[in-house]
Formats: sequence, C-alpha cells, structure tokens
Amino acid sequence: MTKKFLVSSFLLPLIGTLSASFPVYGNTTSNLTFEVNGVSDRKGQICFSLFSSSRGFPSSGNDAVQKQCVKITDTNPRITINNLAPSTYAVAVFWDDNSDGQLNRNFLGVPTEKFGFSSNPVVRTGPPKFGESAILVTGKNVIISIKLQSI
Repeated sequence: MTKKFLVSSFLLPLIGTLSASFPVYGNTTSNLTFEVNGVSDRKGQICFSLFSSSRGFPSSGNDAVQKQCVKITDTNPRITINNLAPSTYAVAVFWDDNSDGQLNRNFLGVPTEKFGFSSNPVVRTGPPKFGESAILVTGKNVIISIKLQSI
C-alpha cells in the first residue's frame, strides 16, 4: 500500500508538469469588441489606440499595437479588433467630434473632447496607468464596454 502511494504521489505531479509544458494547439487568436458609451450624436469619429504594454500608454499612438479612427454611425459604436494574440491589452479612446484626428485640449492641457479607457478607471488628475486599464484578452471573443468621460 505504501509503495503504491509513493508511486502515485510521484507520477501525478510529474504528469501534471509535463502536460502544462506542451502548447495547446487550435485557435490562437482572439477578437476584442468594445462598445463606446456616451456618444450623444453621430457627429465625428471614435479614435482608439490598442496597447500591449505600458510603453506609450495612453497617448503615444506610435507605441500602439493598433490605432484607428472610425466614423460614428450609431450612438453606441461597436468596434472589433480581430486576430489578437492572447495577452493583456489596454484601450484608449476619444470622441473626435470635429474629425481632426486629435484629442483636442484647452490652454491648460485638459481634454475638451470626451475620452475613455478599457476597465473604465476613474480619471481625476491625469491619465490612468496601463495596469488600471488592462484587460485580459483570451478566448475567441472578448466584449467590453468603455464609458466616455470628460473633465
């Protein structure tokens, strides 16, 4: 009985370790869909940047995995980003109501257009950190909601 217990207590963890070290084949990409809430009319466009790390988040579009502006056709626009590798991402969006491709600011540097982030962190004195906006994108389809806000 003791010999049987020793063998099974040795083999079970070994089998678990081996199975965890082999890659899982199949669908290795995910889709991220985000709905933008807070758009009151169809004027302008929604601009977004998708980041896979804190580098450049949230304002440097050059460091984004993907950035794009999409014309508003609905008051709750839905945008889908396809074929993402499973990972942690953060999304920064703004409602570019004058369609100039920039988040406009006043003379103090405060945004004059509405903006939002994945995970909807509260923004008081400056933009959130990547970790405050991070979302885990795994599985086939991930759907989130981003609420626009203004200061």
